[in-house]
Amino acid sequence: MDLEKQRLSIEAAKLYYQSDYSQQDIASRLGVSRPTVSRLLQYAKDRGYVRIEIMDPLEDIDIIGGELKAKYNLETALVCFAPLKSDEEIQKHISKRAADYLQDTVQDADIIGVTWGTTMHAVARQLRPKQVKGVEVVQLKGGVSHSHVNTYAADIVHLFAEAFHTVPRYLPLPVIFDNIEVKKMVEADRHIGRIVELGRQANIAIFTVGTVKEDALLFKLGYFNEQEQELLMKSGAGDICSRFFDAEGHLISEEINSRTVGIDLAELRNKEKSILVAGGGRKIEAIHAALKGQYANILVTDQYTAQALLRL
Repeated sequence: MDLEKQRLSIEAAKLYYQSDYSQQDIASRLGVSRPTVSRLLQYAKDRGYVRIEIMDPLEDIDIIGGELKAKYNLETALVCFAPLKSDEEIQKHISKRAADYLQDTVQDADIIGVTWGTTMHAVARQLRPKQVKGVEVVQLKGGVSHSHVNTYAADIVHLFAEAFHTVPRYLPLPVIFDNIEVKKMVEADRHIGRIVELGRQANIAIFTVGTVKEDALLFKLGYFNEQEQELLMKSGAGDICSRFFDAEGHLISEEINSRTVGIDLAELRNKEKSILVAGGGRKIEAIHAALKGQYANILVTDQYTAQALLRL
């Protein structure tokens, strides 16, 4: 009898807690009464077959944020609660948190430098209009490629500018040139030079971090030959603004870096607000390296990523 009760209680618990069946549905499925199902569920809890753990995200994330701030010497660590540990769900919640932070932070005459990619596009789409005066929005790196893969570069700058009632400043160039001489010649153009300089003057920079895995966006865009891609995958931890660094946050290749159009990594350290928005298991190594390199003073992430960073 006890074995049969044990079997029924476990089956009822699985249907109730894992499959979201109602107690009446379980009763019909098991051929017992609904009060019997209630007793079976209580029996499963009493015997330790079921353990219920409640996580209070509002309580835990403040503690985690404080620990991250101390570990990486950050000005601010904003940890948001993502109910599911999936890249899509994490991106949705961290992008909303970053957009809300900008809503509260941006003031008259601020210069906002933005990059591109799917995370930044998610942030841009979450922005709400704010009545401010004299704000500038500028693209921090080139965003043109010959690939069919969408970088959302122009859309992102446009959406940021629309939210803060200003004119978008685009950088309509490839982010990495094949030849350094061509890159220097293009940057010598006074119109391009003015956009690059505006990016240097930005007091707010908001960006994400890329990986150096085979499916990394920059690899898909076709900027690198086979040898360069192999070097970056072997030695790299990630990239910010298409500038690649190792696990300690140091630049990997001066040669590749010299062909890259846009803000330098070192310049991010001087920003009033250098905001890194990133999360997900694939990016943990890259986020850790970026923070070791001190390229951000503000981090927006989720609780799963935050906990993994604290374990490193």
